[in-house]
Amino acid sequence: MIKEIFELHHKDKDTRARTGVIHLPHGDVETPVFMPVGTKGTVKAVSKDSLEEIGFEIILANTYHLYLRPGADIVQENGGLHGFTKWNKNFLTDSGGFQVFSLSGLRKITDEGVTFRSDIDGSRHLFTPENVVQTQVKLNSDIQMQLDVCTGFDVQRKEAERSLRITTDWTKRALAEWKRQQENGYLGNLFPIVQGNFFEDLRKESAQFVSSLNTPGIAIGGLSVGEPADVFEKMLRYTVQFLPENKPLYVMGIGTPEYILEAVADGIDMFDCVQPTRIARHGLYFSHKGMVSIKQKRFEHDLSPLDKECNCKVCRTYSRSYLRHIFREQEILSSMLASYHNLYFLHNMIKEIREAINNDRFEEYRKNFLENFHSNEI
Repeated sequence: MIKEIFELHHKDKDTRARTGVIHLPHGDVETPVFMPVGTKGTVKAVSKDSLEEIGFEIILANTYHLYLRPGADIVQENGGLHGFTKWNKNFLTDSGGFQVFSLSGLRKITDEGVTFRSDIDGSRHLFTPENVVQTQVKLNSDIQMQLDVCTGFDVQRKEAERSLRITTDWTKRALAEWKRQQENGYLGNLFPIVQGNFFEDLRKESAQFVSSLNTPGIAIGGLSVGEPADVFEKMLRYTVQFLPENKPLYVMGIGTPEYILEAVADGIDMFDCVQPTRIARHGLYFSHKGMVSIKQKRFEHDLSPLDKECNCKVCRTYSRSYLRHIFREQEILSSMLASYHNLYFLHNMIKEIREAINNDRFEEYRKNFLENFHSNEI
């Protein structure tokens, strides 16, 4: 018997946006929720204490990278990801399918699984739906993803059909292995992944198939892989109509305000992306008036906070002049402060989104936020 983990709280009157709670082994998670990416067991330049201070309840780690280094057995010896990292809230782990997809010339996909060469030392490895579940059990993931085949934006239909057939078969095998692990005491949840590339009939087929499995939640993959924004929006909106309302829905790999707001409007509950911390290392900050490149000379004598509407400790403490200085000097603190701010900004935006949904004014919030964000009045 698969337990229900999602509790729906409120549906917006004008859109599919909704608020709720996901009940997980390491605490409840309010939705919608943005998950910072801690690929190798750490969110780059941000301590777990800072993540707790901001208010995050779940972060993401990656099976592929942790499998290669330090190895799942070492993580398990340390008490799983929670004992290893001392992050005592929830972990979602990606299966590694996207990382293998991005290796292109270093991997070969068959019905059995995917054979690939390590990007670290060239050693050969095999991922199967079963051993990827087993690896994530060793990591003690609160939510684990099935192994899938992710395809790019420009593939031909024949390849999309083959990839979906393999992903569907792998879903069944992963689900069977996950149920076996549950019998052995594993408490984490498995999310299957909707694929189908950018062909509507394949998306519908995949969405209806994963919906029939009655798993704890469902992920939507194969989007944000290089397609134009309008194609992303169209395909996401098309896909969600075939998914159940009583499951948490997760769109993988989105982390900009525009994409998050679109996903929320379509009824998506969960999203993740490396972007907030990646751009931070290049001196790019989110602000209520648009993106800020702190390297610009106009900030050299600017004593005002980075974002006057932000209440994070970076904006409360430091001037644009100082933030520009430490970025130009390549101080480690620059990455730390920018990453903290960007994650705080998105987390606070999500809190405001939840409040707007609960008050049936999500569209008003979305319109006002985007007008300000695109104003570039910094």
